[in-house]
Amino acid sequence: MPFIIKKMFAKERQKAFLYLIKELDYTQKEAQRLIAKGRLFVDGEPMTRTAGEVEGEFEFIYFEPITKGLKPTAVYDEFVLFDKPSGVLIHPQNRKTPYSLIDELKYQFGRDANIAHRIDQETSGLVLCARNKESERDIKMMFEQRDMKKKYLALVHGELKDAMCIEVPLLRREDESAMVRMVVKVHEDGKPSKTDIKPLRYFKDRDMTLVECFPYTGRQHQIRVHLFHVKHPIVGDPIYGQSEEEIVRFLDKELDDKQRVELSGATRLLLHASELEFELYGKIYKIQSRVDFAKECLTYVNSKL
Repeated sequence: MPFIIKKMFAKERQKAFLYLIKELDYTQKEAQRLIAKGRLFVDGEPMTRTAGEVEGEFEFIYFEPITKGLKPTAVYDEFVLFDKPSGVLIHPQNRKTPYSLIDELKYQFGRDANIAHRIDQETSGLVLCARNKESERDIKMMFEQRDMKKKYLALVHGELKDAMCIEVPLLRREDESAMVRMVVKVHEDGKPSKTDIKPLRYFKDRDMTLVECFPYTGRQHQIRVHLFHVKHPIVGDPIYGQSEEEIVRFLDKELDDKQRVELSGATRLLLHASELEFELYGKIYKIQSRVDFAKECLTYVNSKL
């Protein structure tokens, strides 16, 4: 478990954040942020005052990363890239999350390393991670300013014959039940969103098409919603293309693999972040995933449950 309760002892009364700086090598900003989040306990009660003091024994919830042996796809002085498997979270959902990609990154490259962007838990593929605070800031700025070229691969239902540009606004639903608050929809009040789609190969026996996706904007669930909008939902998508009842069943973890295959065509979302191209500190990088995604798709849709 990455989050552990660490027993600590301050010999003399002092500011808690100063103790964390000295003992755990945090910056002042990091130490005060963790205290504000309720990570430090005195007599079993969380301290939330960033100027609070400690003396004697207290407890601190400490993130201690673990590894499962996931090797990076590419390593550079300023950043690294991982080919994230489907099902692995980018960050822990809570303190009980047993493992996420941030574990692997910080275990291998230290506490200053950080993930620079997000992809969905079920989406596989390239995740760009900064190795220091400076490159983290600059890489995140590239994503914000859309200086990052991204290519995804997806297996979709139906035959998609021609390339297309999908340009419709996306809105996150705020008026629905809490269980489906993550669902995004096409709506005139939404944010401008654009994705180019190019068909690669049609699998007639399955009535599915492998496509390339080039998102120009980075809206939540953008590729998934856009493909659903043009009536080619991604194979394995448990949200878009499903009834609200089935969405809730999925979110409540009541949908078993067999039922999910019957509803969506696969036990995972068949969407893969396959390529990133960008310029950083005067050098152009074009990095491709090492995963044979087309082969992986066939494995999932041909498997018998």
